Amino acid sequence: MKRILIILFLVSAILQAQGVDWIKANYIKKEYRIPMRDGVTLFTSVYLPKDTTKDHPILMMRTPYSVGPYGEENYRSSLDPIVPGEKFAHEKFIFVYQDVRGKFMSEGTYVNMRPYIPNKKNNKDVDESTDTYDTIDWLVKNIKHNNGKVGIWGISYPGFYAAMSLMDSHPALKAVSPQAPISDWFIGDDMHHNGALTLTMSFNFFKTFDQPRDSLTTSRKSFPPYDSPDMYNFFLNLGTIAEVNKKFFHNKLPFWNDILKHGSYDEFWKSRSNLSYFTNVKPAVLIVGGWYDSEDLYGPLHIYQSIEEKNPKNNCRLVMGPWSHGGWARTKGESFGDFQFGDSTSVTYNNNILVPFFNYYLLPDSNDRKNEELNLPEITTFRTGANQWEKYNQWPPRNTETKSLYLNADSKLTWEKPNYMKNLFDEYLSDPNKPVPYTAKFYDSKMMYNRPYMDEDQRFAASRPDVLVYETEPLENDVTITGPITADLFVSTTGTDADWVVKLIDVYPDGEKNPVPNPENVEYGGYQRLIRYEIMRGKFRNSYEKPEPFIPGKITEVKFKLNDIDHTFLKGHKIMVQIQSSFFPFFDRNPQKFVDIYSAAQKDFQKAFNRVYFSSKYPSHIEFLITK
Repeated sequence: MKRILIILFLVSAILQAQGVDWIKANYIKKEYRIPMRDGVTLFTSVYLPKDTTKDHPILMMRTPYSVGPYGEENYRSSLDPIVPGEKFAHEKFIFVYQDVRGKFMSEGTYVNMRPYIPNKKNNKDVDESTDTYDTIDWLVKNIKHNNGKVGIWGISYPGFYAAMSLMDSHPALKAVSPQAPISDWFIGDDMHHNGALTLTMSFNFFKTFDQPRDSLTTSRKSFPPYDSPDMYNFFLNLGTIAEVNKKFFHNKLPFWNDILKHGSYDEFWKSRSNLSYFTNVKPAVLIVGGWYDSEDLYGPLHIYQSIEEKNPKNNCRLVMGPWSHGGWARTKGESFGDFQFGDSTSVTYNNNILVPFFNYYLLPDSNDRKNEELNLPEITTFRTGANQWEKYNQWPPRNTETKSLYLNADSKLTWEKPNYMKNLFDEYLSDPNKPVPYTAKFYDSKMMYNRPYMDEDQRFAASRPDVLVYETEPLENDVTITGPITADLFVSTTGTDADWVVKLIDVYPDGEKNPVPNPENVEYGGYQRLIRYEIMRGKFRNSYEKPEPFIPGKITEVKFKLNDIDHTFLKGHKIMVQIQSSFFPFFDRNPQKFVDIYSAAQKDFQKAFNRVYFSSKYPSHIEFLITK
């Protein structure tokens, strides 16, 4: 085993060296400090093709994660935003990488998800749109042999910066690809889902990212070592959110402290949402997301929706594939978790969508081409379950009908609304000191999360007494759900707050054949494949701005959306819904008492009996769109 690891390391090193050598042979690296309108300079690395016989387009990424390696003699091992290969590099693009304001070697003060300023009054009113504009303006005027056309791309946080470039964009900016872009850190992306804190992700991200720098730097600060048992027990023993500062952060992380001060959707969070500002979008846009992206699935879907609503004539496209966060640029996309897709989905996307998109809008003479020659559909998705690419003219697709599945007695999920006159219910004891785990895997607490949990077998959860399970009869025909899902529950609790987690699951027949090859010894028979889930922090059920307690024992409607899917439940499979009140430690624990959770004490955490009702008067159900 040790010998294999050594061989793999050497192969990796050779490939990396070959990449650096090829780039050095074909590109010259320059480093600049580009001045912004307020006098702050941003550190920028530029890779210039040695071929000066023609002009080249600029392809840029702005990042808070460092443009390293630093020094004009030190080259990146790859220039392209794709895997595998250097397709854009071979086209001789000019590649630009920039440390954003306040990070690494760029001057200024860093602000997480810096709010956009719609009505700027002077040169001191700066945001990511002005920094991008000023950078592009400097590049097209000062970098020789550029053709006056600029493209921007980025994944995750760099995807956010790409999206922000669409506001008040520079005329030279022709094509933008926000990939897994952040849109709202309280409602749906990264740090919160419907007000519930993503505990493991936020803790492990901000413990390094949020450490203030003392001066311009080329390196990251490391977090002091600590004992790190499995994730579940580490965060359970950690105690309350308030105790994180006492035990670990010691009030030294400014944005973590801000999170603790803003436990509802106030102006701090609203100002950081970019969804209201995608007006007058001029560049062509290609938004990319992954169905299994546990960090930024909300962003791509909602930024696309915002651009479409506000810019009906803009050339905006959406791609959704079977990928985890940034998986389209890190892997070939042949599989995820326990499932194979029968296609190298990342390679298909790169070759057939991303490369043609940037080539069309940025390479010379592209303005003379007719738009239909690009031949990219409005929407491209990979339909899981059926394992096939789909193309649509709009999202959600037109050819659909609204259907509902209703919770019913005896753990049944039915297409018919229950007709019970009596208010039947299922009940479970929710204990915040014994929360339902989000994954069956033991995972080190220093990691963000167990990435494959997004399509993991849910039988480990179904066996718990604090998880309600409902399923259909075996399907007589394929059922394809495309688009958003709404959970509409009628519930009660003996507490004054509660979380509600709804999971949509594809149950495989008992006789399902196992995959071939099967190195992990996966058992497909009876597999409960997670397709989509979401959490709603109950106190935000009516308003994110003004949380409300539950009245103990009172039947209350809790209605919320799950992120979209494009999935086929095959004939013979079953559709299952699971409901629970914790998803730990991916999300923090709800004390089940109406309090400010970020300052709650251990004594505030209490057990509660939670009920979900199904009757003619209280028909708990999930609603979705089925492809005709």
